[in-house]
Amino acid sequence: MTLTTLTAPKAANRLNQILETVSLAHDLTRFPVNVERLALDTASVFGWKDAVTEVQSADIKGLEGCLLPNENKSQWLILYNGNMKSQGRVRFTQAHELGHYLLHRQQKDSFECANAADMYNLSQEEKDIEADADRFASYLLMPFDDYRRQIDSIVNLEVFGSCANRYGVSLTAAILRWLEYTEDKAVLVVSRGGFMSWAWSSASAFKAGAFFRTKNNVIPLPSNSLAADDSIKIERNGINIAGKVWFQHAEPMMSLREMKVESDQFDSIITLLILPSVADVWPSNFSKVD
Repeated sequence: MTLTTLTAPKAANRLNQILETVSLAHDLTRFPVNVERLALDTASVFGWKDAVTEVQSADIKGLEGCLLPNENKSQWLILYNGNMKSQGRVRFTQAHELGHYLLHRQQKDSFECANAADMYNLSQEEKDIEADADRFASYLLMPFDDYRRQIDSIVNLEVFGSCANRYGVSLTAAILRWLEYTEDKAVLVVSRGGFMSWAWSSASAFKAGAFFRTKNNVIPLPSNSLAADDSIKIERNGINIAGKVWFQHAEPMMSLREMKVESDQFDSIITLLILPSVADVWPSNFSKVD
């Protein structure tokens, strides 16, 4: 398999097949993935000469990770920000930079990756490359078949917390993995200081109008939402609230399930909204997204 034929799923699947074989043959723990050790062995897996030779923690202010070559691009170095508080974020960043090595190193000489909020300032091509590396990291750390076996019929933040622990990733990353494939109408909202930082909807939720345009917008948390209630720090199972609290064009009788975890460590609130399967929150006179 050459570099030009690799996609994020193909690259992740190839490495996961090897990890699965090794873990079974030597009775090793399969998860979480040791990305550092895997990165150092990746060139030999694909038969490449320009290997990743070091994975290091560094004080790279304003960045989460970097992929850097030596002078003649015969060796590569992965750096990750040693000041990141979450080990899950560290692992995901390492995997993200490994994705750049596998997929993009013929397109650019180096990669310096900031956090998700700074992606708004990138060109569309740069955004696509960063999204591709994120996709690889997600597929590598949380393989689809294994991930689906962990999810019960009724999802809640307890289930996603267990997934985060299994794969050694953040709670946010575990929820985003589910949103990639679920047919449920679900929306993840991450907020700080009473305002939305960013939000992500499942495909079915987006088609139903359940999404928030946070780019260049200041959107306050709804005053009657669980997210805005300072007296409740954690609600993992969720409570039913009126759909109109979050979506003004929801039917009057529609309710949704809202879950919440407040993190003092990261000064943020993670909110997950689950809408009914028949929900439609577009304005009645609005041309809907196809």
